[in-house]
Amino acid sequence: MRRTTLLSVVLLGAGWAMQAGALAATPRTVLIGLAAPMSGASGSTGTSLEHAAQLAVDDINHGKPVIGGEPVLFKLLPQDDRADPRTGELVARYFVKSGVAAVVGHWNSGVGIPASRIYAAAGIPHVAPAVTAPDYTRQGYATAFRIVPHDGDGARHTAQYVLHDLKARSIAVIDDRTVFGATYAEEFARAVTRLQGRLAGRYSVSSKTSDFNSILRSIRASDPDVVLFAGLDAQAAQLAQDLRRLQIRARLVGIGGLVGPTFLRLAGPAGEETSVVEPGLPSYKGPQWSHFESAWKARYQDDIYLYAPFAYDAVRVIAAAMREVDSVDPAKVTAALHRIRYRGISGPIAFDAEGNLRDPVFTLYQVQQGRWRVIRSMSDKN
Repeated sequence: MRRTTLLSVVLLGAGWAMQAGALAATPRTVLIGLAAPMSGASGSTGTSLEHAAQLAVDDINHGKPVIGGEPVLFKLLPQDDRADPRTGELVARYFVKSGVAAVVGHWNSGVGIPASRIYAAAGIPHVAPAVTAPDYTRQGYATAFRIVPHDGDGARHTAQYVLHDLKARSIAVIDDRTVFGATYAEEFARAVTRLQGRLAGRYSVSSKTSDFNSILRSIRASDPDVVLFAGLDAQAAQLAQDLRRLQIRARLVGIGGLVGPTFLRLAGPAGEETSVVEPGLPSYKGPQWSHFESAWKARYQDDIYLYAPFAYDAVRVIAAAMREVDSVDPAKVTAALHRIRYRGISGPIAFDAEGNLRDPVFTLYQVQQGRWRVIRSMSDKN
């Protein structure tokens, strides 16, 4: 009886030891928030950001990461910010309460700027795959990073293209009254003035309107060579059709976010010769890109949206910073991001003191025969 009892105790002790070992090997969950508009006019773009971020998380987990001496499992926490500033703030507070280690987001500048204040107060690093308004990093928050160039650089390259390549003598500028559109229009107008170009007029419309008639009557009277529209793809497509309908000969030039299927589908033949300067390389190469491309096609059976690689790289650079400091502590990760040098699928990634992408590259696209065609790449080095 005593031998049986002793054997039971030994077996029970062994069972506890095995259970303790299993618990010790259970990975610690590291939450990464993903905020983007997954409904409404920009829903397809937001969904593509989520898809890319999830691929990045899966790739990291496949490598069985160990941080701080223990196995970790990365998990994406996606949220729809509806391209709405108030909803974006609610999403940011939800991320803080959920204990996310970092955030990838947002898409809209008007959403990302107010949300960044909440992340900064909580000390949570966040890497934006699309927020381009200069004020995003000018606020001075150490936790704010962007993996795309800002509008000041993009607007400058666009102005140079319009004046030097298109040889525009006069330019009409329309913005959609969002933070993104109004900021880009202002930066573009300043660049045109510095380059001694002439502005034929400055106009604003609601981001929700499809009525350009009164503005276009004024534009037709001034007969500009180029119309710069600082707004999103669906509205830009409506403007392209109205320019054609009113027989206004001016070339349409858009801003970042236009390149994709939505503009082509909605604008139809009226979109021909529309040009836009977008962030990033015209094409990606190397084994990292090949892996991403094949994984995307296999899982989603869809074209890769223009900004998807930036969301993928945003997750990967956050994980790289965690590995560098061997910690998921937000303060340590933030410090690591400020000094990191990382090679992503979108190119080299490093941040300046404000959190802006160093040495940004842009690509000029134009609609030709119903498709977006690469014209050339642009940077301060060429």
